[in-house]
Amino acid sequence: MFNTNKFIKAVALSTLSATFILGASQSWAAGAHGGGHGSESSIGNPEKAAAATRTIKINMLDNYYEPKEFTVKEGETIRFIVKNAGELVHEFNIGTAVMHSAHQKEMEMMVDHGALEADKINPKKMKMDMGSGKVMKHSDPNSVLLEPGKAGEVIWKFSKASKLEFACNVPGHYEAGMMGPIRFVTKQDSSS
Repeated sequence: MFNTNKFIKAVALSTLSATFILGASQSWAAGAHGGGHGSESSIGNPEKAAAATRTIKINMLDNYYEPKEFTVKEGETIRFIVKNAGELVHEFNIGTAVMHSAHQKEMEMMVDHGALEADKINPKKMKMDMGSGKVMKHSDPNSVLLEPGKAGEVIWKFSKASKLEFACNVPGHYEAGMMGPIRFVTKQDSSS
C-alpha cells in the first residue's frame, strides 16, 4: 500500500540534500575555520553545570525553535537542554550574526565532504582534513549539532550584554528562519 506521508518526507529530504550539495559546492572557497564558533570571549564563556542559575529547554523542529527567543541577564549562567524534535539535523549555536555567517560557510564544507547529511552526521568524516589542515569536529562549547531524536546541552555564561542570537547554521536553515534573538534584560527591567 502506498504511504503518502512517507513519500512526501522522502521527497523533502531528497530535495534538501540536493540543495545542500549544490550550495556547498558553489561556496567551497569561502570556508575558513576559526571564526564560526565560540572563539570570541565577547559572547560569553562555557561553564560547568553547577554554575547554572537557570535551565532553558530548547526544542529544535524543522526549521524553527521553541522558544523563539529568550532573555538573559548579564553575568548569568544558563544550562540549555537541547532536543532535536525535527526530522533533519539541526544545530543550536550561540553567537553574533557575523559569527553565524562565518560558521555557515564551515557547515557548507561539512556537507561538501559528506560529514553532514540532511538527517545524519558522519563523525568519522568530521575528523578528516577539509582543506589546509582544517577539521570540523563541531565540538565547540557554544554549540551542539544533533541528529533527529537526539539531545544535548550547552552551559553558557553570558558575561556581558551584547547583540547575540541563537541559530542553526546547517545550510539553508538560518535563511529559512531558524534563528532567534537572545535579549539581555537590565537590572531595571528585572526589578519591575
